[in-house]
Amino acid sequence: MAELFMLFVATMLVNNFVLVQFLGLCPFMGVSNRLDTSLSMALATTFVLTLSATLSHIIYHTLLLPFNLQFLQIITFIIVIASLVQAAEFVMRAISPLMYQVLGIYLPLITTNCAVLGVALLAVRESASLVETMIFSLGAAVGFSLVLVLFAAIRERLVSANIPRAFAGTPIFLVTAGLMSLAFMGFSGIS
Repeated sequence: MAELFMLFVATMLVNNFVLVQFLGLCPFMGVSNRLDTSLSMALATTFVLTLSATLSHIIYHTLLLPFNLQFLQIITFIIVIASLVQAAEFVMRAISPLMYQVLGIYLPLITTNCAVLGVALLAVRESASLVETMIFSLGAAVGFSLVLVLFAAIRERLVSANIPRAFAGTPIFLVTAGLMSLAFMGFSGIS
């Protein structure tokens, strides 16, 4: 149980996919303009990332590996991810049409989010068990959500801050993302 907790914390903080491994930067920069939008995107990504890695693990170990079809893993994983994104879009459109409209193009782009595919591929590569894959993917999703929401909160504050004109807009956001990355890399000292 302690190993699973450490796996969760390590994936969420120490090996954060956005700020340490630099995966999933498109939604990180694109959807973090407002806190409510980033919360919705975080929930949708958490749903897709966790379920896609879990389903990909099951499909890999029950279909691809026994029938020696490992060469189809990327295509299969993308199909799983795309199906889950479609389900998330359908649910979000039914529950919150306004949020569906606000997320716009970024919701379907979860399909091409390299962090979502990367988690599924890494879980298979590390030969993790199903429970370890679920914890790993949940930790990655929570870490992604944490970073997205924190960055959105900081960006909302930066919009009203007195920032020199040379740093206004994208430059200050990139500097902030770099500082957040340094802060998260500080968690690597946790043993």
